Amino acid sequence: MPTEPIRRRIALTDDGPILVHGPIEVVLTDGKTMISDRAVTALCTCLRSSRYPICDTSHRRRVRNVTARGSGSGMDRGGRGC
Repeated sequence: MPTEPIRRRIALTDDGPILVHGPIEVVLTDGKTMISDRAVTALCTCLRSSRYPICDTSHRRRVRNVTARGSGSGMDRGGRGC
């Protein structure tokens, strides 16, 4: 009897990383792979992380410019805040 594929839960956050539940393997643009055996892995979406593609919470330290967009929401990169 074939086994069912494992479904990974991926959670999008309003102003931060993408949270992937369960062990994962990430293939980087240069072809290298990164493996995470954590229960939850936070993937960086702001490109500021010194541990990219893993989030290091650098998005929390950025200065938000309220007048640049006028909304004060802190959103950038097509609606993602991180």
